Amino acid sequence: MNLPLLQTRLGYTFQDAGLLQQALTHRSHSSLHNERLEFLGDSILNCVVASVLYERFNALDEGDLSRLRANLVKQQSLYEIAQKLELSQFLRLGEGELKSGGFRRPSILADTLEALLGAIFLDAGFNAARDVIRAFYIPILDTVDPRTLGKDAKTLLQEFLQSKKISLPTYNVVATHGAAHSQEFEIECLVPKLGIQVYGRGGSRRAGEQAAARLALDAAEQALAKAPGGARKSKPRTAQLKLAGIATIQSSEAPADVPANAAADGKAPKQTHPETKSA
Repeated sequence: MNLPLLQTRLGYTFQDAGLLQQALTHRSHSSLHNERLEFLGDSILNCVVASVLYERFNALDEGDLSRLRANLVKQQSLYEIAQKLELSQFLRLGEGELKSGGFRRPSILADTLEALLGAIFLDAGFNAARDVIRAFYIPILDTVDPRTLGKDAKTLLQEFLQSKKISLPTYNVVATHGAAHSQEFEIECLVPKLGIQVYGRGGSRRAGEQAAARLALDAAEQALAKAPGGARKSKPRTAQLKLAGIATIQSSEAPADVPANAAADGKAPKQTHPETKSA
């Protein structure tokens, strides 16, 4: 295990090598594991990220700052940082976790990253941990839009349409797929003024609505970008947007002022599915 390489990537060299070893140790490996360090690191991480956001975005209110912080310290965000560090190659896991692929598990990698931050705090104090955390997050903050980070697709679509004085979208369950214990919901999202009709799928109604909203937002942005004078409601001869795992778009001729891949008149024929039962 090349611990000097990890310390180079962290930008910090431990004085107490035992703390580093403990931070990398999962509870499946031994009794001296990293869970207490993880608890400590989580608190320090939240404090430093809150401080960075407070300094950087002085125009944001408490609600927006809380939204940003929650998004930046959630498991997925920590997992992505751990991936950049290639942290999986340094984990100390028990045999069972090794066999089950624990070194790839987002929760284990995220927890280990927090444990490392807790270990740095114990090894050298708050300022050392703060410097490491800032090095992780400043590049991220340089590339994100604080107005949208952490907002779900439905919220972003609603805000976008309101900013253009367009009526809010409507969502309808059009079908369910699969057995009762593992149903997938197919949701239609309509934005009549832009002629948008899209379908999203998800394991719950909410997930399906989010999937459809993502497609509708992309379509709405494309439609208005290509019609700078204001989008006009129109009826392409044949256009259908369909999500089946990944969005696929099928279209034929459409009027020149409306993008063919962003519009449908709400009357396009819906594909049938043998396994589908009507919602």
